[in-house]
Amino acid sequence: MTSPDLAQFQPLDANGARKGDAVVVAFNPGEYTLSKGAQIAEVAIPGLDSPILQFVRGQTETLTLDLFFDTTDSGTADEAEAVTAQTDRFYQLVKLDPETHAPPVCLFTWGAEFPGRRTFGKAGSQGRFGFKCVVESVRQRYTLFSPKGAPLRATLTVTLREYKTLADQLKDLDKRTGDHSRAHVVEQGETLGTIAWQVYGDPGEWRRIAKANRIDDPLDLPAGAVIDIPMLSSPVLED
Repeated sequence: MTSPDLAQFQPLDANGARKGDAVVVAFNPGEYTLSKGAQIAEVAIPGLDSPILQFVRGQTETLTLDLFFDTTDSGTADEAEAVTAQTDRFYQLVKLDPETHAPPVCLFTWGAEFPGRRTFGKAGSQGRFGFKCVVESVRQRYTLFSPKGAPLRATLTVTLREYKTLADQLKDLDKRTGDHSRAHVVEQGETLGTIAWQVYGDPGEWRRIAKANRIDDPLDLPAGAVIDIPMLSSPVLED
């Protein structure tokens, strides 16, 4: 019998850095489920056979899987170790963090090929080296007990909800054309000139971005600021 792989849930802080110890679990699944959808609205127009479909927004991707815990290796007698010593640590990932008043953000990783290692940048790619998420729900099922009633085996059915910051999502947007209005998250050291070169191929177009965002000093851009990138065809308005 093949030994189970090890997966881990690594809590992260607000900056995406590791926070505390990872929760390591044995994981060799028969299956897991990834789900992603889009919210579509129906626009009814009198006289038409069917409504017009209008894309509203994307929906969060979810990952559902089962985790198996077993402490019978140490015996099943009266003094057997309860499996809750393992499951309680994982259960904390769905509880509120005292600092953030919300469940912790985690990075779930499992082997080099999870969940389908692909190349970033291709349409429809799911390329990733882990699943950044919050634990949305945990259902615990105990299936074996010691003579004293201590649970020795447990299966946790877990639903993970993908976590993306605004900056993460803006970076994922299509940037193939300069004739498209969009938002840009300023990175450390960027100026309007470097941003204009990235999106328009012409650093001289920085004035277009400055006018659209009412920026007086093109060299003074705080990292993390979100600015609008106007269409290339948009006129540059004079003061």
